[in-house]
Amino acid sequence: MIGIYFSGTGNTRFCVEYLLEKIDPEAKAYSIEDKNVLEELAKEEELVLGYPVYYSNLPKILQDFLENHAPLWQGKKIYLVATMGLFSGDGTGVAARRLKKYGAQITGGLHLKMPDCIVDVKALKKSTEENRKMINQTKLKIERAASLYKQGKPTQDGLNVLCHVAGLFGQRLYFFHKTKHYTDQLKINENKCIGCGKCAGLCPMKNITLEQGKAVPNGACTMCYRCINHCPKQAITLIGKKVLQQSIIEKYI
Repeated sequence: MIGIYFSGTGNTRFCVEYLLEKIDPEAKAYSIEDKNVLEELAKEEELVLGYPVYYSNLPKILQDFLENHAPLWQGKKIYLVATMGLFSGDGTGVAARRLKKYGAQITGGLHLKMPDCIVDVKALKKSTEENRKMINQTKLKIERAASLYKQGKPTQDGLNVLCHVAGLFGQRLYFFHKTKHYTDQLKINENKCIGCGKCAGLCPMKNITLEQGKAVPNGACTMCYRCINHCPKQAITLIGKKVLQQSIIEKYI
């Protein structure tokens, strides 16, 4: 068994690694950005696939990863882990339906609530203490899920028809366009930007470049919020106009 994940601010990476630790301490997890991920994927039959949910859908970068490597999913036994700030309905179901088309067998699903990475919208922010409590509760849920998995009774979060309906009418039907394409709405305040290049180095899409000592977005953002949460000058926003409190997993564990 191996784990494969996409993670913006570390939430999904943490959850996949913690789950694997409880199921099989020898199992390793690989980001879809890892140069060895395809080689490792080809070797293994059983895996955990983790990702954050955006608008009750998959991040565009993960949609492309699944589609571009469709033959590799044939015959795989996949346990899906979806992390979310708000209820997604069928967070695991959206990946399950795609993967089944590619010949994969979905063994189960797990929904995990984690600190919201969207840090430029006030309504979504929680205190540091609230986020730490949330993660402790999530760890307990992961431990229970790992125990059930080892018993041959994997959890089935988000995989039934009712969950599909909840996800569709909860967000996806209204915001489908948000994840259909990469966005060009990333904004970088050139007055705040110091040209450190951290955002360019972290971006999974290589969407940010340095031009004349300033960071510049190039119109292909997957909305992972990684650059926004790591910018030392809080110069980057996406949905809102101001960064309220940066959020990365290391702050809460």
